[in-house]
Amino acid sequence: MKTKILFILLSIFALKTNAQQETMISQYMFNGLFINPAYAGSHKYFSASLLYRNQWVNFEGAPKTGIVSVDGPIANNKMGIGLVAVNDRIGITNKTDVYGNYAYHLQVSENAKLSFGIKAGFSNYNADFGDLKYWDKNDQVYLQGAVSQFVPRFGFGSYYYTEKFYAGLSIPTLLAYDHAYSFNVDLNKASFLRRHLFFTTGYVFEVSETVKFKPSMLVKYVTNAPAEVDITMSSMFKDMIWIGVSYRSNDAVVGIIEYQANQRFRVGYAYDFTVSKMKNYNMGSHEIMIGYDFGKDFITVKTPRFF
Repeated sequence: MKTKILFILLSIFALKTNAQQETMISQYMFNGLFINPAYAGSHKYFSASLLYRNQWVNFEGAPKTGIVSVDGPIANNKMGIGLVAVNDRIGITNKTDVYGNYAYHLQVSENAKLSFGIKAGFSNYNADFGDLKYWDKNDQVYLQGAVSQFVPRFGFGSYYYTEKFYAGLSIPTLLAYDHAYSFNVDLNKASFLRRHLFFTTGYVFEVSETVKFKPSMLVKYVTNAPAEVDITMSSMFKDMIWIGVSYRSNDAVVGIIEYQANQRFRVGYAYDFTVSKMKNYNMGSHEIMIGYDFGKDFITVKTPRFF
């Protein structure tokens, strides 16, 4: 049993380093800056959010993610700036990302804007092979001890949006660094950062005066790995409560709820019910998000936040 657990944990890490390497969350529709730098400053006020994700509960060494982000408009809403910090821990590995975002917003019609954004920052990877359990202490992997790697990161994105529609395309890692980090269990193989492509879109339909319906989608693609698709159907009631369900291809069914406590403060929760082969080894995933809107240009009466 111990050997099986270790094998699964190492398989998770191998998948992370050879396929989808970017940290992903279930409440992507409320955290656009995390996916796309062109999202920065797309509202007329500053917005900050905290997110914590505990993936695959009751599975030792499973991913745990914390995210802090803040963004807002400058230069009379023509530009936007933002900052994102991410900590992602999987087993013996720990990754910290910090990057700044800048976006320029063009008014392309009376009700629509098109923005282009860039991000620049770094990732710091750490792994302590000395923490491995049930391992031959004379093994070359175990003898590595703690290793770390600093990797610069640059990304690009575009974002088209109106009051009720949005579509975005982004490349979080525009430059891929060969041999950027080599924490692969097989020391004869070096891992490297791959370019990811994200596409997001969504639209808000007014069903009635008190009910709004929003379908949204996130497509994730990376070279040499199958594309992943998140499809979400959610409804807003009385401009206060979002309730929705998502399906992540070959991975999970997700229940989502967000409560707009007042004009500034909101809180969200998501539960992932695993449908992949990992479902026999965990009790799902929990994700909680807290958001706060502020700034000198924050208006007393504002439209509900749809995305």
